[in-house]
Amino acid sequence: MDSIFDLDHLYRTYFKMALPSVFGLMVSVVYNLADTFFIAQSNDTALIAGVSLCAPVFTALMAFGNIYGQGGSSLISRLLGQDDREGTGRVSSFCFYVALTTGVVLAALMMLFRVPLLGILGATAETMPHAQAYYTVLAIGAPATVLNFIHSNLVRCEGMATQSMIGSIGGTVINIILDPILITTVGWGAGGAAIATIVGYLCSDLYFLWLLHKKSRCLSVKLSQCHVTGKELQQILGVGVTAALSNLMQSLTVIVMNQFLLPYGNDKIAAMGIASKVSMIAQLVLVGFSFGGIPLFGYLYGAKKRDVMRKLIRFCLTFLVSIAVVLSLILCLNSGALMQLFVQDAGMIATGAQMLRWQVYTAAFGGVVLLLTVLFQATGKIVPSFLLSISRQGVVFLLALVVCVHLFQYQGVLMAQAVADILSAALALGLLAVSRDIIAKQ
Repeated sequence: MDSIFDLDHLYRTYFKMALPSVFGLMVSVVYNLADTFFIAQSNDTALIAGVSLCAPVFTALMAFGNIYGQGGSSLISRLLGQDDREGTGRVSSFCFYVALTTGVVLAALMMLFRVPLLGILGATAETMPHAQAYYTVLAIGAPATVLNFIHSNLVRCEGMATQSMIGSIGGTVINIILDPILITTVGWGAGGAAIATIVGYLCSDLYFLWLLHKKSRCLSVKLSQCHVTGKELQQILGVGVTAALSNLMQSLTVIVMNQFLLPYGNDKIAAMGIASKVSMIAQLVLVGFSFGGIPLFGYLYGAKKRDVMRKLIRFCLTFLVSIAVVLSLILCLNSGALMQLFVQDAGMIATGAQMLRWQVYTAAFGGVVLLLTVLFQATGKIVPSFLLSISRQGVVFLLALVVCVHLFQYQGVLMAQAVADILSAALALGLLAVSRDIIAKQ
């Protein structure tokens, strides 16, 4: 099979893969900000806080989708580099059906343990009605959410980055259209916001199924192909679970941070919820450019083109750090104005602006961690992937949070992520330095 990537124009090929991912994620940012905007217009702190408390639920569902989406795409990219079409069909079919089953099981468990889970998320008597309305819809729609992260990842391995973007954007646009209708016009509040999201995911899932049927040369959803070898399963789960850990750790980060903020009032949780979504502008741009390299990294590794891979790694690191610095400056300089788009309370604006600045001060370090994490995932390096997946928004963050809070109390909660970013970037560069089969000269 001819190469599915133009390696003679490496950087152009990288941007061809990465830019659709960035555009798709930026539309997702627009959706999240629109969602936050319509909810914030209620001027109901309990409603804003209740929806913010459910953010980890989204992240957890994304994590389960990424077990098979990112784990499968990593393996499929390497199989394509080895010209194994039969293997790509089996792996893609397996990932689809296992993800669907996982979503159904999660929906049942989330409904069964709804009340205790909402308590763990930090819901109080004041915020519980809003959090429960939002959570219930998310739980019922769990299969659609989990599935959304399968083919949006897998089709990119085949070079269909633009089609992946179309699927993601299409679902997001539907979310944005339905949000004001269901939240405000119909008056369903938090539940309406969640319904809009799930309907968007369903539409996106249907688009990707159509795309595979009409356009794909290598991917499959045939039930007869739903089987993998033990070694392939190990690679899917090994890479996929470490990728999912990043999302689960992010959920844990939000839960723990909310618990640390709770003594200071629901207004602090509400402000952090808004600031975190605004900071996603920088975060998701970096995620998009990092994930844009996964199909290329996996393909080059499978095809044993180490010199080309080293060249691409150097370019991506330089580019991501540069763009992260620019985004940090823009968001820091406009932190107050950005918060004012969502709330009018002067105290919450000031609080949220300070939170936002701390969230983006060290975006360049976070970009290094993101890129090297996906590099290790794409090349099937389970141990380095695992270590980085539990660092920046996991073990390193929790340690930084405890130490910073002990030393600086409330300010320590805000600065913990910046400290974790710096320490995790040092760990990531150290792991790259010892990964000889990735960076060794041919």
